[in-house]
Amino acid sequence: MNKIRILAVLCATNLTAFSQETERETDALVADRPDATEASSTVGKSVLQLETGGLYESFETNNIQSENYTYNTMLIRYGILDNIELRLGWNFIEGVTKINGNKLNAVSSGFSPLLLGVKIAITEEKGAIPEMALLLHTTHPFFASYDNKSTSTGTDFRFSFSHTLSENSSLGYNLGMAWDGDSTTASYIYTLSYGYSLSNKIGAFAELYGDLPEGTNFNHYWDAGLTYLVSNDFQLDAYFGTSITEGQDLLLGLGLSYRIRKK
Repeated sequence: MNKIRILAVLCATNLTAFSQETERETDALVADRPDATEASSTVGKSVLQLETGGLYESFETNNIQSENYTYNTMLIRYGILDNIELRLGWNFIEGVTKINGNKLNAVSSGFSPLLLGVKIAITEEKGAIPEMALLLHTTHPFFASYDNKSTSTGTDFRFSFSHTLSENSSLGYNLGMAWDGDSTTASYIYTLSYGYSLSNKIGAFAELYGDLPEGTNFNHYWDAGLTYLVSNDFQLDAYFGTSITEGQDLLLGLGLSYRIRKK
């Protein structure tokens, strides 16, 4: 997710993966939440960053409504080098189904497959050349609860890019592919996020994102939100969205990001 560097908001960033340690000490954190666009920067060597939150999603078809509550969207990022970070993620999800407004007794709940991954910074931004990074992830079903377990290990990769548009705005986008562990077919994924600083503490973003599973139609979504920089190492966020094509009716989320730097 791409964020504004000067205000350390989640939407636009120019903090490069190759900046020196002294520069990182005065820069605000750059998080990969809350939007779907992963940032093109890494956290930096020996830096631990925790990003978590909760979200609500609803889907309705033929008077059957499905609601998903994700209580913990934890992502742990640790820099082993200035340009390489390790990533670990694990969500706790509860699913509820309603028919004609009546809630069914059966409720699915538990942890999602464990995500393990790496982000590698490739280039700094220079003129028309964007800042760029490569992200690689795998998801492992043996760590998931029965209700959320996939049939096999999933994997995905994406390239993340960012451009500075002005002192107060920037653009980030991702391109990649994913295999979810329940199908042998791939999904092509894209994101496009615009970020703008409203003040020294507050940033806003708007985003378009989606996927194209092989053999089916495109799924398109949008979201928008705000971030608030409490300090250089602590940030809050809130966002909402829905799908453009048939699917998600409502998305609501809140979260926070916290950075722990070596002394």
